[in-house]
Amino acid sequence: MNPLIDSFWRAAAYCLHPRVIALSLLPLVLMVAIAMGLGYFFWDAALDSVRLTLESWSIVTTLAGWLVSIGLPGFKAALPPLVVVFLATPVIVVGSLLAVAVLMSPSMLALVAERRFPKLEKKHGGSFLASAFLSLGTTLVALLALLVSIPFWLIPPLVLILPPLIWGWLTYRVLSYDMLAEHASRGERQTLLKRHRASLLGIGVLTGYLGAAPSIVWASGVLFIAMAPVLVPVAIWIYTLVFAFSTLWFAHYLLAALEKLRAEGPPPPPPERRFAPVELLEPAIDVEPVRPPPATPLPPPLP
Repeated sequence: MNPLIDSFWRAAAYCLHPRVIALSLLPLVLMVAIAMGLGYFFWDAALDSVRLTLESWSIVTTLAGWLVSIGLPGFKAALPPLVVVFLATPVIVVGSLLAVAVLMSPSMLALVAERRFPKLEKKHGGSFLASAFLSLGTTLVALLALLVSIPFWLIPPLVLILPPLIWGWLTYRVLSYDMLAEHASRGERQTLLKRHRASLLGIGVLTGYLGAAPSIVWASGVLFIAMAPVLVPVAIWIYTLVFAFSTLWFAHYLLAALEKLRAEGPPPPPPERRFAPVELLEPAIDVEPVRPPPATPLPPPLP
């Protein structure tokens, strides 16, 4: 079976495991507590700030007046919450990814290794500190890329392409390292990432599209803002499950690839380069040998 398909259905089946379901509640509780706490203390201030900013833009005022004239007076009141939710979504997505990486990934990796790869040797080619720095740096790059790409979201096809690509690249970078840090050596990790880069990026992009599912919940939360305290935890849990599925998919694919790499045996050593002895090398050009001058005969001895 194709490794991508095999690892996909295995990851989907593992999502139904009671251990995985229980682990998904930890990031959910953490992220809901953070989101609700920030909303409680900063929601009104954020709405006022966004409202003042929008009122200073003439194009927004003109658009709101036109919508009122055609019978849509609620647009002006609904726009500030929409903008706040739009700006908060990337932060919640990244927070959910990091929460899953810290709270769920080690346990889910151990579950996959125990049940499917119990004999796979651990060579500890990575470290927690390196993983933390990689996750932080990659997350900052992804957020910067999202901010830069926001103007292109106004083009209909690009809004369906750019965010999943960015989330896919972020997921690929973070989870590829974490899934191999414990079992693979540094050389094995580099070999696998080089050999399977396209497939791993494809897994990341596909799960990035799956991460767009909570957007429906966010849209409902904008239309029915009073239900946000209920809809926000639902959206965060969906994010958590999507990233948990991504972790399991990467774990099954990479550990299977690592097992196959080790079954191939170590790479053959490079052939030795042998040099011919110096006396056997032929000269580049023909050189006439230098002959010593004839010896001069000595005079006869004196009587």
